[in-house]
Amino acid sequence: MIRLPDHTVTLEPMRADHEDALLAFELENRAYFASWIWDRGDDYFAQFATRHAALLAEQEAGICRFHVLVDSTGAVAGRVNLIDLENVEAELGYRIAEKWTGKGLATAAVRATIEIAATEYGLTSLRAGASDRNPASQAVLTRAGFRPVGTSTTDLGPGKKYQLKLADA
Repeated sequence: MIRLPDHTVTLEPMRADHEDALLAFELENRAYFASWIWDRGDDYFAQFATRHAALLAEQEAGICRFHVLVDSTGAVAGRVNLIDLENVEAELGYRIAEKWTGKGLATAAVRATIEIAATEYGLTSLRAGASDRNPASQAVLTRAGFRPVGTSTTDLGPGKKYQLKLADA
């Protein structure tokens, strides 16, 4: 559970019953997310149920770990994912609803996921990336303990690669 000054948000492993709330979250924030990262395209939304089931299968197989941030109304406020779990490492990615930005939720969610990654999933290192057009996301990663380790190229231009050794977190 993540407690913010005026709100409580629960970090939960993604489940089948999150499907409708996740779709609403993605649709409501589509334009906002597209300003920071590539748009997922119309097919993503048209095939959402199939995609959600596939992600749950990946999670069940231990390939990835998907988490949702659920507010007191049951709405999804964000998601934090650990993908490509291999050799006790994974890549962290997240997205927070536009109406939740600036409240500390992204930093709190990333920190909570780091803790889970180390204690529940046995991971020892995380990777992440963020576009240079999204300095807020880069700041979240830095506040959570990630260190820049290189540059990258994204659909939106240059970006930075980050790494976190969980023993240092």
